[in-house]
Amino acid sequence: MANIAATMTEVPAAAPGKPVATPAGLDPHSEAAAAIVREKFLPLTRAAVLDRVTAPELWPGGEAREARRFLTYLNHWRRHAYAMKLLDIEQVYEPFSPDTDLLQTRTYTAEDRAAMQRRLVSKMCDLLVQANYTRIDPESFGIILTKDSHYGLDLHVDVEAFEEIAIFYRGATNNSRRKRDLRKAYLGWRDVKVPVFQRLFILFKLKPFEKRVEEVMKERKIDRKEAERIVKRLRALLPEDVSSDFVYMKLFKNMPRSDVEMIFPNTKVRFRLFDKIKFGVTAGSGLGVGAVTTASKIAIASNPVTLFMALAGLGGVAARQASNFVNQRNRYMVVMARNLYFHSLADNRGVMTLLADRAAEEDVKEEMLLYGALARRPVGAGDLKVIDEEIERYLKETFDIDANFDLEDALKRLKAEGIVTERADGMLDVLRPAQAAAQIDKLWDMSLDNLIDVADEGRESDNPEDFKSPAEPAADEEQ
Repeated sequence: MANIAATMTEVPAAAPGKPVATPAGLDPHSEAAAAIVREKFLPLTRAAVLDRVTAPELWPGGEAREARRFLTYLNHWRRHAYAMKLLDIEQVYEPFSPDTDLLQTRTYTAEDRAAMQRRLVSKMCDLLVQANYTRIDPESFGIILTKDSHYGLDLHVDVEAFEEIAIFYRGATNNSRRKRDLRKAYLGWRDVKVPVFQRLFILFKLKPFEKRVEEVMKERKIDRKEAERIVKRLRALLPEDVSSDFVYMKLFKNMPRSDVEMIFPNTKVRFRLFDKIKFGVTAGSGLGVGAVTTASKIAIASNPVTLFMALAGLGGVAARQASNFVNQRNRYMVVMARNLYFHSLADNRGVMTLLADRAAEEDVKEEMLLYGALARRPVGAGDLKVIDEEIERYLKETFDIDANFDLEDALKRLKAEGIVTERADGMLDVLRPAQAAAQIDKLWDMSLDNLIDVADEGRESDNPEDFKSPAEPAADEEQ
């Protein structure tokens, strides 16, 4: 662009489309790792990229208008492609949706549901990758589930309760927030940097009750009755309508990295060490003084009324301490609920719609940047690394964005749609803007002939007794 090569010099970069490896032993979500591992996410609007790529001075042959028309066509075509993918995912998700208001007239075998669940998770992960989200490896859950909470809470999550779990993030950065300064006796404020995930996605499905009971029996070497009691106690933290039949998806914004536990449905709020010490001191001293006072009154009591009053006073002290304990726990729950409310962005089917839109946006921004670079001069396959570095430098110098540009993925899409072809000698032929627009027009004409063939698990039933009400759990749902 303007020719990109003319405005940039070469710098070392990661191989196109491949994230830089995090050194062993380094927390992949720490600030140090963030400086090494660059995300593919481009925090730019589509309009901003379109305006820059189609600036008249970049197209001396007077093709700027045609270039803008082609890239506008490309944007609509890309969104159509994701709309088709979304229809497929929504159909696969329907039996697992906790929010559906549609009568389910199709019955599924256990094998059908297992196959559909695998396909749903796979398609959602593909959609997140295309939206330039980064997956958190399950083995790293222990790193992100930390006791160091930004909101001052000690949270605990039983990750073994889930049959399916996937966590993705996008935009690992720092937000500045005001906090009372201990050095100023809490009378003044200071700005602190809070590591956050600008977007955080979670997909989860609970294990069936019986399966989790069997696991607890094996893990703790206890009998079934005791294992059932433990599992029921742990699941008491969940809302009553949460079922292992459903797959839940949640999307959050600006979530502090130290409070990721908040996004799980079975999060347990525990008291911090400071609270335990405070309750130990206040409850111990209060009950101790109350016990001594009551004992002295009992010793000199001459009638039952005096004795009753003394015992009632001790009971009041104990009740007050118990009330303080419960009130503190409730305050913690309110803090968690309030902050989670303002972090929440979308749920379940709404998540799919939002992610499909974001994936289309990311794809078309990458394609605009790549087309603008390839259309300016002859390029061979051996020059792609240089093109990748030039685009990354352009993003850095123009927008101060340090991104890992996904050239390979964008090039693959442009090749699949005939905008770019590779000759036998390795040189790339790129359609001029007017020809490229005509090619997209041709693809639109052919689109109805190439609709996605959705897999057809299950069968339609003619018996109304087989029908299930919206979001109704299976008959064998856990107790």
